[in-house]
This record gives sequence, C-alpha cells and structure tokens, in this order.
Amino acid sequence: MKNGPEQKRRGAAYFTLYMAVGLGLMVLMCAASISFGAADMRLMTAWEALFRFDPTLTDHQIILTLRFPRTVADLVVGCSLAVCGAIMQGTTRNPLADSGLMGISSGAAFAIALGLAFVPGHTYGQMMIFACLGAALATGMTYFIASLGKRGMTPQRLVLAGLSISMLFGALSQYLAINYNLGRALAFWTAGSTAGAKWGELLIISPLFFGGVLLAIALSPSVTLLSLGEDAASGLGIRSRWVKGLSTVIVLVLTGISVVVVGPIGFVGLITPHIVRYMVWVDYRYIIPAAAVYGALLTVSADLIGRLINKPFETPLGIIFSIIGVPFFLFLARRQRREFE
Repeated sequence: MKNGPEQKRRGAAYFTLYMAVGLGLMVLMCAASISFGAADMRLMTAWEALFRFDPTLTDHQIILTLRFPRTVADLVVGCSLAVCGAIMQGTTRNPLADSGLMGISSGAAFAIALGLAFVPGHTYGQMMIFACLGAALATGMTYFIASLGKRGMTPQRLVLAGLSISMLFGALSQYLAINYNLGRALAFWTAGSTAGAKWGELLIISPLFFGGVLLAIALSPSVTLLSLGEDAASGLGIRSRWVKGLSTVIVLVLTGISVVVVGPIGFVGLITPHIVRYMVWVDYRYIIPAAAVYGALLTVSADLIGRLINKPFETPLGIIFSIIGVPFFLFLARRQRREFE
C-alpha cells in the first residue's frame, strides 16, 4: 500500500471493520479447535462442557482439561509473538524483524534447557524467569554482533546476526539435551506444541501477558513516530532510547512466556504484521492491536490444521509455521535486496 492521505483515511476507516472480522473469525476457529481433533465432537458437546460440565462424561473432561486450555494457549502465543514482531519491525525499521529470526526465542529455549538440567524441582514461575533472561542474553548478543563494523547495524546485518545466534543457542540446547538426558523433556520446547497447556500455568502467565499487550498498545503512538526515523521522532518530542528500552522489555517478556508455553516457534511475528499492514496502513496504533487479533487467529488455525492433516497424529506448530514462513521470509528478503540495490 502506498503512502498518502487517502491510505491514512482508509486505515482509520477500516480498522474497526477488520478488527470485527478478525474477532469473528477467531471465535469460529476457537469453536472448531475445541470441537475437532483426534476425536471429533459436536459443537453442542463443547458448549455443554463449558457451561454444564459433567465430570462423569469423558468428552467433557477432554474439552475442559485438554482442548480448551490448548486453544487459550494458542491465543496467548499467537497474540504475544505477533505483537513482538510488530514492535520490533516498528522500532528497528526492519521489515524482517521477528523474535524467532533474531535469536530471542532460541535464547529463551536455551535458558529453559539450563533450568531443566541444573535446577531440579523447578517451578513454572522459575521457568518464566529463565526464559526472559535467556531472551535478554540473546537480544544483547544479536544487537552487539550486528553493530560491529564500519557500516554499523543494518536490517540485513541484524537478520544475519540473529540467525547466527539462533543456531548457536540451538546447538547448545541440543548439547544439554544429549549430555543431561533431556531428550523427552526438551522435545516439547523444540517441536513447538501447546498440547501440554494447563489451566494453572496459563493463570500464572496471564498477568504478564495482559500487561505486556496493553503496554504495547499504549506505546503504539510512539512506535509509529519512531518508525519514521530517530531524527524525526526526536524532533517530535519522542525520547527514542526510552521507547526502545521499554519496547525491548515488552518483547523479552512476551517472547519469554511464549517459549515457556509452546517452545521456540518462529515466523508468527514476521508474517502477521505484514498482513495487517496491508489492511490498516502503517499507523502502529492500528497495527499492534490488529496484529494481536490476527496473530491469535493464525496460531489457532495452524494448530487446528496440525491436528487434522494427519489424524490421529499431530504435526507440531513449529513445522506448520516453518512451511508457511520460509517462503514468506525469502520473498521479503528478495524484495529488501531489490530496494537496497
């Protein structure tokens, strides 16, 4: 979409419409996610399990203890990663920015592997702390490596540095898995699946999730100005370092809880903001909340597809998003190369 007043008006006018459509589709996909799987159930059965739960019925137990928390976990992860991608693309002015591609998710997964290996009897809260610390370490290393050299940090160097850090932490995680017999325990994190989501765990992460998303939406006007360039943002009274610092904290927290829930899946934060940007133009006051809705919708849909394409077996979310995301990433990288040339 080209820049101009007409596109600005269109973005504002259609924001409510796109949000309503996204929310409507999300409700439908959540209903399908709860109803369909290895064993299909009627939608009425799911409705009865939610509002007239009968503990003596196996179908009700499956829906309330397995499928419903799994669907909520999909919503949390998709929303978090999409918001992270939107913030990173806006603050760094890098259309290829994504917590997976930047190595942040791999750093969080490595920290969780350390916790599994050296902290016996760990709690879920401790795993969240480990994940956030690992994400922070990976972020610092990525930005440091990308800033080396005379040219400084560029979008291309940032992506290359992120991929290098991601491969490094991935190899270290596998080393820990082999030497400390973490194969089964670590499989959940590396494959990417919400099958093991539990209500108690979702309750623990909910304050961080809602706080991070609401703070991101509150920060969206500043992200819009920062996406125009640091000089322009400073001229309009925006404290760039403060906005970038707060944005980094949001990304670390939301990425950390996403990795704890589902593992180091990628491409959600890369794909969703680009889709949303074609709908609501380049104003991050619209992009971030719309990305939250459509990221959740995309993840619920991908998880449902993974359960249905090879019944009764499941295809992990990480594989589904890799199949979708790799061609999308190559398309964006090729377009960026043309623009750079």
